[in-house]
Amino acid sequence: MKIIKLGLFLLVALMVTNCFEDRDDNAVTASEINDFIWKAMNAAYLYKAEIPDLANNRFSSDSEYADYLNQFAAPETIFEDLIYERETVDRFSFLISNYINFQQSQEGTSLTNGVEFNFHRNPQNSSLIIGVVRLVLPGSDGDDKGLLRGQLFDAVDGVALTEDNFTNFLGQNSYTLNLANYNDNGTSQVDDDTIESTSDSVNLVKEVYTENPVFRTETLEVDGENIGYLMYNGFNVNFVNELNAAFGQFQASNINHLVLDLRYNPGGRIDVAAALGSMITGQFNGEVFSKLVYNETQQSSNQNFNFINNYDGIPLNMLGLDRVYVLTSRSSASASELVINSLSQYITVVQVGENTVGKTQASTTLYDSPSFTPNNINPTHTYAIQPLVANSINVNNVAVPSDGLPADIEYTEVARNYGILGDINEPLLAAAIIDIQGLGRLSQPETDLTPLTKDANLKPFEQGLYLNIEDIAIDRLQFE
Repeated sequence: MKIIKLGLFLLVALMVTNCFEDRDDNAVTASEINDFIWKAMNAAYLYKAEIPDLANNRFSSDSEYADYLNQFAAPETIFEDLIYERETVDRFSFLISNYINFQQSQEGTSLTNGVEFNFHRNPQNSSLIIGVVRLVLPGSDGDDKGLLRGQLFDAVDGVALTEDNFTNFLGQNSYTLNLANYNDNGTSQVDDDTIESTSDSVNLVKEVYTENPVFRTETLEVDGENIGYLMYNGFNVNFVNELNAAFGQFQASNINHLVLDLRYNPGGRIDVAAALGSMITGQFNGEVFSKLVYNETQQSSNQNFNFINNYDGIPLNMLGLDRVYVLTSRSSASASELVINSLSQYITVVQVGENTVGKTQASTTLYDSPSFTPNNINPTHTYAIQPLVANSINVNNVAVPSDGLPADIEYTEVARNYGILGDINEPLLAAAIIDIQGLGRLSQPETDLTPLTKDANLKPFEQGLYLNIEDIAIDRLQFE
């Protein structure tokens, strides 16, 4: 590539591009941000070879590079232009307009009312949408207001939900759920079931909240067997001690079996996933748990994540199991899938529930700094990018299929019986327990409401397989 003189480029770019307002109310040019985005994508993007505009020899002069950047009036535009097959291959890279908020969300702190939902079509009118409370975080506004898993609502702020408007309220800081009841009309058939509006409502308000992903830990005694149950909702590096403590509880209870509930877990840090796999086992210390393979120009960054017996110097509580049951849904993604894919090469993994998302790639946050790390960040804006940078594969070089991991025991949550999480009668947990007992398979009831597959974006930015950028040696194309 012909060397581009950065000083001349910046002069040209600063003169002719649109301006944005930065966090200090000073103008920042679009090309300044576009320059960062192109350089970061050129350095690290997993599909760099598939994007001609990211080639090292793409530009023959300073002015050609400046003209290229200046054709994009907004950072969002150039970023999307550099994505490879957005609808089918790279569904997961994203631009971050405020990396401060993003960092807080990765640490588990966000503005939320603490309630998550599933959505279904109304059996009486398929153009109408029904929401079902699937999870209420302890100590959140939703918990304080008394919302419970399994409650239904058919309107928000008094407006009936449709496919076009049902996600709109998620972005509001305050909204009111108009509750509804499910009426089976006294029969076992579902074709006469109805959704009935009520006068009951709950106003929810978002507040700053830090989520502990270790949602529920139970030891269940069933037919003389101790079964450990763990609902784990995010691979968060700040809560590894809490995760380890849960496994200490299982150790003390001498559990014979483990049911790991990842049905609502969108992913998180790879090193935490390796720690979880190590806690479940313990007999494979030092062996390869998972591998990452980068693009053609970053092969020196290829790395292995091994089974470990301590995390940051803290000894892990390990169970030494040779079988684990994992509960999944259409919301289980990334690091959740990595755990299943990686563990299955060493022990028996029985997957119960639904097919997973199908995200095999890892991403990392790249900042506008000389090393793309959070050190010496350009202070004039808060943009960052979260591109896919590596493929995750197991010890035998097998990736998670793009269409997800299929369940061994299929079961879909139904609106009329979500059940209580951690209770032996909750359907997905019951399906696992029945298999542990050798009693066959739990029958899937007739589907009462058709699940809506449209993404409701319940946890923005969280559906990922994340790396720490400071642990990766990214070679940046040098501009002189």
